[in-house]
Amino acid sequence: MHIANTALPLARIHLMTSDMTSDMDYNVNLIRAQFPALNSGTAFFDGPGGSQVPKSVGDAMAKTITSAISNRGTTTKAEQNADSVVLGFRSAVADLLNCDPAGVVYGRSWTQITYDFSRTLAKSWKVGDEIIVTRLDHDSNVRPWVQAAEAVGATVKWAEIDTATGELAPEVIGNLLTSKTKLVAVTGASNVLGTRPNIPAISKLVHAVGALFYVDGVHLTPHTLIDMKTLGADFYGFSSYKLFGPHCAAIAADPELLNTLQNDKLLPATSIVPERFEFGTLPYEIMAGVTAAIDFIAGILPNQSGSRREQIVASMTAMERYEETLFTYMDKQLRALPKIKVYSNASHRTPTAFFTLDGINSVDVYQHLASRNVNAPASNFYGLEACLSLGLGDAGAIRAGLAPYNTNEDVDRLISGIRELIK
Repeated sequence: MHIANTALPLARIHLMTSDMTSDMDYNVNLIRAQFPALNSGTAFFDGPGGSQVPKSVGDAMAKTITSAISNRGTTTKAEQNADSVVLGFRSAVADLLNCDPAGVVYGRSWTQITYDFSRTLAKSWKVGDEIIVTRLDHDSNVRPWVQAAEAVGATVKWAEIDTATGELAPEVIGNLLTSKTKLVAVTGASNVLGTRPNIPAISKLVHAVGALFYVDGVHLTPHTLIDMKTLGADFYGFSSYKLFGPHCAAIAADPELLNTLQNDKLLPATSIVPERFEFGTLPYEIMAGVTAAIDFIAGILPNQSGSRREQIVASMTAMERYEETLFTYMDKQLRALPKIKVYSNASHRTPTAFFTLDGINSVDVYQHLASRNVNAPASNFYGLEACLSLGLGDAGAIRAGLAPYNTNEDVDRLISGIRELIK
């Protein structure tokens, strides 16, 4: 997201599609009405840790878990229902990411997925091989790789961030690449700073030396349209609960690439891709919830036609523009406050502010805002390496992240709550 210079009225924003052939309305009030949690009156700025969930997602999960369902198969109706849910999940994720559904793998969490794939990929590493991780990443895209490399004697290289801006320039990674590099793990967007590295540019550098490129899209996917065909990631994934869905994750890769990997699995378990990377009986109700969340995104703009992917393109474009405008409004007000230090300064970032107040403990700020029914937590949020690089230590800072259901009023309540502390 490129930060705009002016704020617009936010209850309703009139947008043009990219081809400028039709108008669309993004109505935040209609969107908010579909989230029961918003009836609590809370102003939620903790979307980076998990979004609120629309009623349609809960309904889909309840319907699935109470329907006739069993292990996947083609003989009984219950088997067919289970199979339909799984295939529906893969199709929905493929539409969200613009990838091949045959390369979509379900996972309990992004951390679990990354641990699984780190150990699978490390089977081919040896002493002298190199991997690259960054100081910008959530620890779930750091520690699994570091530990897998250590287990086989591979070398770990660290890509540093610019502590003044929070930027991670492609050339920083480029300078670390050698013919020995086997894998580069980079976040699509920092969950604390919002920084969005230039993933396509990094991809070109990584692939030029023949390495694999593993991208953590957990914080990026909720805020922008994803197209794996142009992104350049060999592996890309997200967590559904950051995007209106239940607690789980998914990763996507070319099925041909997945076919080259030999992972540990139970002997009777299938060797077919992508199923061989999914362990145990799948949680069909959770997968149905993911599909419903993606369908919700596709239907955010009224009176759309076309394929689900086409609707997702329109919806995500509108959502990003709305968030961009609202974030400009919030960012300007935050930076105008006395005693504040904002650490999220990259030129291209998600609608995420990371800040401290001089002389006031961040946890105290968090607790004060909570007493005003404003959720803006304080922590390192597992962005540990970034926090250490910025001199924040384990304590981290306050994070205020926007979601598509936030409003001007929410922002005003956040700012008002902070002002009460710095009078």
